[in-house]
Amino acid sequence: MSQDLEVTSAARNWRVEATEQPSPGALVNDLFASDVLTLEQLKARLSKPDYRSLQATVERGQSLDSSIADTVALAMKTWAMEKGATHYTHWFQPLTGSTAEKHDSFLNPAGDGVAIMSFSGKELIQAEPDASSFPSGGLRATFEARGYTAWDPSSPAFIVRHANGATLCIPSVFFSWKGEALDLKIPLLRSTEALNAAVTPALKLFGASGGTRVSSSLGAEQEYFLIAEEYYYRRPDLIMTGRTLFGAKPPRGQELEDHYFGAIPDRVLSYMTDAEMQLYALGIPVKTRHNEVAPGQFEIAPIFENSNIAADHQQLIMQVLRTTARKYGLVCLMHEKPFAGVNGSGKHCNWSMATDRGENLLDPGDTPSENMQFLFFCTAVLKAVDEHQALLRACVASASNDHRLGANEAPPAIISVFLGSELSDVFSRILSGEGGSAASGGLMGLGSQVLPEIPVHAGDRNRTSPFAFTGNKFEFRAVGSSQSISFPITVLNAIAADSIRQLTADLQARLDAGRDMDAAVTDVVRETFRKHQRIVFDGDGYSEAWHLEAEQQRGLLNLRTTLDAIEHLSSPQNLALFGELGILNERELTARQEIMYDIYFKTVNIEGETTEYMAQTQILPAALKYLGDLESVQARSRAAQGLGQEVTRLTDELYDALQVLRAQNEALGGDEVHEKAHHMRDQVLPAMQEVRRAADALERVVNNKYWPMPTYRQMLFVK
Repeated sequence: MSQDLEVTSAARNWRVEATEQPSPGALVNDLFASDVLTLEQLKARLSKPDYRSLQATVERGQSLDSSIADTVALAMKTWAMEKGATHYTHWFQPLTGSTAEKHDSFLNPAGDGVAIMSFSGKELIQAEPDASSFPSGGLRATFEARGYTAWDPSSPAFIVRHANGATLCIPSVFFSWKGEALDLKIPLLRSTEALNAAVTPALKLFGASGGTRVSSSLGAEQEYFLIAEEYYYRRPDLIMTGRTLFGAKPPRGQELEDHYFGAIPDRVLSYMTDAEMQLYALGIPVKTRHNEVAPGQFEIAPIFENSNIAADHQQLIMQVLRTTARKYGLVCLMHEKPFAGVNGSGKHCNWSMATDRGENLLDPGDTPSENMQFLFFCTAVLKAVDEHQALLRACVASASNDHRLGANEAPPAIISVFLGSELSDVFSRILSGEGGSAASGGLMGLGSQVLPEIPVHAGDRNRTSPFAFTGNKFEFRAVGSSQSISFPITVLNAIAADSIRQLTADLQARLDAGRDMDAAVTDVVRETFRKHQRIVFDGDGYSEAWHLEAEQQRGLLNLRTTLDAIEHLSSPQNLALFGELGILNERELTARQEIMYDIYFKTVNIEGETTEYMAQTQILPAALKYLGDLESVQARSRAAQGLGQEVTRLTDELYDALQVLRAQNEALGGDEVHEKAHHMRDQVLPAMQEVRRAADALERVVNNKYWPMPTYRQMLFVK
């Protein structure tokens, strides 16, 4: 089939069967969280003492009473079977960055050919999956297979459905037989405890009553691409690496800016609606959907949730988006940069801190200059970001995110904070001792009496900032679209906790010395902001002038690649931070660093070998076949002669570049994973780029019918 006929096939060979959608009332009353075992549902299935005990664990962080495990397990099994589940799994997040599960049946033989459906408290609380093949970074040897999962009661159990049944998923943590964290959730839960321990003493100084608990809240915006399934399976690079290793820039990309927030194609909208219905049933409060900047790119975003639950929900969002796409003849791409020359995908993490009574500690209110509590916590975040730039960069570092960060579409690798004009003015007044309120935004007239007067926001937003204040939260924009948000949240919780406990001690010392509260807070805010104001930048983060200013004048770090960043992960500063807060010990932290090196090496190694394979077996033969056909008419055509010379030159360049890449792929760079990772960055990636340069140039001159794979023109614009 020719490429042009494939375009028609990809565009037309799909059908969406009409389905009956629930009414708005049914969404609220019947569908939302229908596949989630909520506390409210458990209340009806447990005795009052058992329910109150579990509630204290879930809502107030009290230790789990193991004596209630059997009754909770029975209630959970009964509910799951009513939902059609025949199996259960401890659902966890190993250090691969994805999720893992081992399914066990409720069915147990009882003898004499009889079987019963059972699920005990012991089975609920702990399981023992084979841990030998999960990355551990040296925490255990390969032959040490024992690893445990344990129930995380703070995140509700849920049902995952498939064509022939359903499975009860029990959110869990994963750890070694020595008790060391082998997953992403244990550090996240520990960081939540550390944040609570740091913030509650500060709140008491501001007059909060006892018993208040604090955790972080998060809303993660998920960007992704959709392409026709026909194209995906003809691209070995997409199948093997998640991104296109070849592809000439089409005549049209995102220059017209017409895709962004444009009308959503019917095929995509049907897919989105289907995915949303599944997510609603899982209790995931997805709120927003729209076209993103690049052609073929889209976004989905939930509203704020407790960070632990948000981390689970984020994994489910990615899973549902991927599996649902196949029903519509599409493939969902989560790679940070699946297509060169157009915007890549991120996962903007909107982070804040909130009490169990619903108070957002980063809400400035109507008069932020008078909101001493807000200024205290906001200043603590500025201090945290400035002191831990390298850690923030490291927690989003990956081979895939390197293609996106700083690429005129995403935040640069330089970490800075955007405050906006109003907050910048407030801090400037505090710094100068001037005091007073910032100017009010007022109302904006739009020039027509039929249009309402709109309140003017006191500050704009800045999409070039990696860490931006956006009204009542900070938006960490550097997180990659394919990664788990658990480690970035852990880092945000940890650095905030460290900073808040230091400022709280400073504030307490001033109060003990006789300063009144407002004066003491003002002093703390002023002195802290003076030390850390270099991290605040409200301008264009993409500009070359900013890069020079950040590095040369402000002394900010510019860790351009993953390997530049992750070498800082085990610094004395970070070892002390995680160790003192009880989040990760030295072995656990250095293990994660080793895994990041290993994943980087393996990712680029796979890309290098895939580039070599495609160039050698697909692109080079296609170019030679075209060149051979040109030779038959060169004697009769000057055009054929000129084209033949150009194809010959580019084919030779491709061949020469391919020999260099083959040699670098074979060399590997050394025996240690650190040596291999640096070889990938310094030798293999440049060699891959040279192969691609020649191949993409050939794509522009070789007859379309000879080209062996779908092009950007087809993949990005076939809806």
